[in-house]
Amino acid sequence: MKFVSWNVNGLRAAVRNGFLDVVKGMGADLFALQEIKARPDQLGEEVLDISGYKSHWNPAEKAGYSGVAVYAREEPLEVRRGMGQAEFDAEGRVLSLSYPDFWFVNAYFPNAQDQLRRLDFKIAFDEAFQEYVEGLAREKTTVVCGDLNVAHNPIDLANPKRNEKNAGYSPQERAWMDRFLSTGWVDTFRMFYPDLAEQYSWWSYRFKAREKNIGWRIDYFAVDEKSRGRVKSAGIEAGVTGSDHCPVTLEMD
Repeated sequence: MKFVSWNVNGLRAAVRNGFLDVVKGMGADLFALQEIKARPDQLGEEVLDISGYKSHWNPAEKAGYSGVAVYAREEPLEVRRGMGQAEFDAEGRVLSLSYPDFWFVNAYFPNAQDQLRRLDFKIAFDEAFQEYVEGLAREKTTVVCGDLNVAHNPIDLANPKRNEKNAGYSPQERAWMDRFLSTGWVDTFRMFYPDLAEQYSWWSYRFKAREKNIGWRIDYFAVDEKSRGRVKSAGIEAGVTGSDHCPVTLEMD
């Protein structure tokens, strides 16, 4: 099975920038999107019904904001929108698909924002999400993907010292990531490449950051520890454009 996750930073804009060709060319069994910023009724049929896929959506209640979606080759047994907590679910941040031997969870984590003014909300979401996926993992293999809006370690961003008090690299956010990975979850990219530097999935649109590879690795695939042996490869498709993020990938049995 091949999985792809991509924060498209506005699906309608991504469509204008080659999104459909990327989906068709990558050949994923499940293709997860974050930050779609659109409802299905705002999208054309060519986006809703990509040949070979059935699409599932969880847009935010607020127009033009957040939202996640998954394109699936095989029909899931169950689709869950949200985590059952209204304060988070209104923002369209979690979409879970159940298959016979695994859960696939697509998530778009909140941004802590300038001066960390939304940090408390972010950490509350982090903790609620961890509890949610731990429940799923007690049933069967659970695959988590998406934009977690945190660079875990200094190797995961170009300028760690400069960003120690900024959203996405604050001590509080990194401490949650420590807890998440220490309590039974595997960062699949670091499973294969523990010391590989300058591997990023997001670059600012400013200052030619992508051209200079001044980026952050904030997009992940993670699996529950007991399912580590099912993972065959993980990657970052930095050459794919169309958003300020690039897709990340996972292959597993």
